Amino acid sequence: MISELRIQDLGVIESATLELAPGFTAVTGETGAGKTMIVTSLSLLLGGRADSGAIRRGAERARVEGTFQEVSDEVGVRVTEAGGELEDAALLVARQVTSSRSRSFVGGAGVPASLAADITGDLVTIHGQSEQLKLAAPDRQREILDRYAGSGLADELATYRRDWATRQAARAELTELRDHARERARETDLLQFGLAEIEQVDPQPGEDRALAEEAERLQAVDDLRLAAHTAVVALAGDEDSIDAGSALTAAATARRSLADAAPRDDALGPLVERATELQMLASELAQDLSAYLSDLEADPHRLEWIAERRAALQGLTRKYGETVDEVLAWAQASATRLSELTSSDDRIDELEARVAALETALTARSQTITTQRQQAADRLAEAVRDELTALAMPHARLEFVLDPLAELGPQGAEQVVLQFTANPGSAPRPIGKVASGGELSRIRLALEVVLAEGSATGTFVFDEVDSGVGGAVAIEIGRRLAALSRHAQVIVVTHLAQVAAFADRHLVVRKASDGQVTTSGVHQLGDEERVAELARMMAGLEDSATALAHARELRELGSADG
Repeated sequence: MISELRIQDLGVIESATLELAPGFTAVTGETGAGKTMIVTSLSLLLGGRADSGAIRRGAERARVEGTFQEVSDEVGVRVTEAGGELEDAALLVARQVTSSRSRSFVGGAGVPASLAADITGDLVTIHGQSEQLKLAAPDRQREILDRYAGSGLADELATYRRDWATRQAARAELTELRDHARERARETDLLQFGLAEIEQVDPQPGEDRALAEEAERLQAVDDLRLAAHTAVVALAGDEDSIDAGSALTAAATARRSLADAAPRDDALGPLVERATELQMLASELAQDLSAYLSDLEADPHRLEWIAERRAALQGLTRKYGETVDEVLAWAQASATRLSELTSSDDRIDELEARVAALETALTARSQTITTQRQQAADRLAEAVRDELTALAMPHARLEFVLDPLAELGPQGAEQVVLQFTANPGSAPRPIGKVASGGELSRIRLALEVVLAEGSATGTFVFDEVDSGVGGAVAIEIGRRLAALSRHAQVIVVTHLAQVAAFADRHLVVRKASDGQVTTSGVHQLGDEERVAELARMMAGLEDSATALAHARELRELGSADG
């Protein structure tokens, strides 16, 4: 229930605070006074579309705040999840609109308008001319019927929709696998061929680099031998040339000369050590070079094999990677992909079985849903018929027809079609084609009265629900709104005194003008003020004795029924 509504700079309303209470509240006022701004403000609180054109002339922004009492635990949890909080179990919701943007606040936390709509959607239900147009939509008609059917059907539908979505996803995957079977076969052949070719060559990690280095060494063996031999001769001398000097001989001579002189000068001791080290290093180097020369032999057969092996590896690197390592990486990835492709047939079999099982379950559950809908449709049509009779439509018939679908849909096996006739002997037809605006208003009200008992919605707002009616019919609409208010808070914007007379409290929107800007304020009326306002609404005269007498009579009628 909404306990307080504050409006600032919205339309012609500069500043207004509405203290609301349970029961039936009527909102009236002259044409252009801004009555509909109250509905607009509530729509903004509920995340409705923000229009910068609704900002009062001369103001920078419009702001609306509403306080909701006794919100459910579920709403409280969602507010907390959004970063807001309740104050003494009350929820404060606000909306601010500027020329460039709008902002929503729930429990003190800034949230997107869509989230505000999601959180507050069950707190208030607004019915206006647009809602009557929605009544002609099959989806809206189905929602009304399902709402009346209750929690049993809601549970069945939740399970059905989950299974239906799962089946749709399985169907889509199955279709994709079947449609691309030829592409998968071609890809499988290419991968198998490539992997077989690589397996036949059996490349090893880094093999191409190692073979290139070995081939370069074998191809340069003569140059390597000459270089190593020259170095050995320089170090150790040439056996074929007795006179040739060598580094080893020179190093030995230097070491002996220094060693002989060292006893006469201690400073030569370190130099002797260095000369000895030089002789040893030269000797070791000469030995290593001799070993290198003995191993350095031309191997034309090995060189030929390397050339053939490198050619085989190059055949792979032309197709599968720049290097052998890249070829091996391609092979690993391709083996994984091939495993996925070859498992597709198994996946198809699995999906076919899953789809079949889901379709069986969906068919059975849809039959249960259809049965529950049909039972609810009969009960709801009968209950609404009684309400329409009370609303001066004694011959009206409303039927919820279950039109079977060609295949199961996301909401079951049928489309719900609301059919209506106002006259005896006339066959019911789709409501959007045969019902007038006044009839739609009464049908909408009749449905809400029937659906109100046990409803989760705490507040109903009706904007011009009495459009297109008057006289005795308007009185009956007032009675039904009063009946609805016994189960929920009801706020009605009306231009009919016959409706306003049944309200528990009466608010009037009055406008004033300074010649340049028109502003409006909202006032709660006392008993005598209510009589005067009812007289004005009926006759346009607030001080006519006849109008006032009629207004008192009407007010007494409303009070007696209440």
